[in-house]
Amino acid sequence: MTRALYHTSQDLLFTAQVTHTREHEVALDATALYPEAGGQAADTGSLRWTDGSGEARQASVTHSRKEKATGLIWHTLNGDVPPIGTPVTGEVDAERRWRHSQRHSAEHLLAQAFVRVNPAFTVDAVNMTGPECTLDLRGDPADVHVRAAEALLRETLGRTDLTLETPVVPDHDLHQYPLRRDATVSGDVRLVIFRDGQGEPFDVSACGGTHVPRAGMSAPVVVLRTERVRGGVTRVTFMAGEEAAAHLSGVYADTRKLAVGFSVPVEQVPQRVQALTDSHAALQAQLDALHAAHARTLRDAAPTETYGTVTLRPVTLPDPAGLLPALTDLKPGEVVIAVTEGGRCGIASAHPDVNAGGVLRAALTASGGKGGGRPDLAQGSTPDTAAFTRAVRETLLATA
Repeated sequence: MTRALYHTSQDLLFTAQVTHTREHEVALDATALYPEAGGQAADTGSLRWTDGSGEARQASVTHSRKEKATGLIWHTLNGDVPPIGTPVTGEVDAERRWRHSQRHSAEHLLAQAFVRVNPAFTVDAVNMTGPECTLDLRGDPADVHVRAAEALLRETLGRTDLTLETPVVPDHDLHQYPLRRDATVSGDVRLVIFRDGQGEPFDVSACGGTHVPRAGMSAPVVVLRTERVRGGVTRVTFMAGEEAAAHLSGVYADTRKLAVGFSVPVEQVPQRVQALTDSHAALQAQLDALHAAHARTLRDAAPTETYGTVTLRPVTLPDPAGLLPALTDLKPGEVVIAVTEGGRCGIASAHPDVNAGGVLRAALTASGGKGGGRPDLAQGSTPDTAAFTRAVRETLLATA
């Protein structure tokens, strides 16, 4: 079993001894490198030692994992593996550890803020392996609840000095602590408590992860978005600490550039974007109407061909946007085939004996295309519009 030094100390330098080896992995009798668990990513760092000839050696630690059956923490090394019994000096990547600690503390604090908004908002799952962390909540929080939790936490972190305590208590004493949710482990349980200066706990959770010594060090905690991921579970995506601050700074800088381009203050960018969106939608509607009118004009001006009782109008359109309008509102007994330069194609039939879907499928088979549709209207695409048109004519000629 490996002693977890990260449970009792913030020290990123440690000494230990190799107890087991396995290909590119080593297990130590003690380690400050946190193994991936509880939604938190593993620490990385390095191990240094002296080999049998007295030469100094070093290897990078790229991952750590805990073996549940034995309690051993295995470290994946990029480099030589020291033999069993070797004393090593380990060092944790401080920057990575700090980011992970900020994320994990923020997860606890944000989850507690949701519980205080509504006790029904309980945690289903968490993930803090990247800058965008997630908190899966039951209880169907609406946007108003999300904003309330975010505001409550912002006020708490800004006005209250919450300090970290990590006592280890026997499971039969857990009833003495206001746990946010029941512990899933037994025996001696490590608690993570953020408590104010008057001794009042803000959050108490059973947790083996790493955390910042003061809750305010995880600020700001910013909710980016929410989404329903499955029945009764809403995913809250958030960022915390320096990663959140850098993200918000970048978003503001980009928004400022937009504001300068729009010649409006930053706070008016949403209204300006909405106005442009509305204008674009109106112009698109006008363009669609022009495409439709143009396509029908081209169709009606196209020369007709006669195949028995069928009157065929073949038309080539300059834009795919005109395809559907050209295939609707046909004269009784008429069949229209329409193609575009990009390979879009379609058939419409107002003749009782011509099945547009059947004719289209036959023509697409002959021209290497794909598509389908109803007896009165069918669409597709083909790499050879000339072959498609020719195949339609041959089909109509065969049935005339």
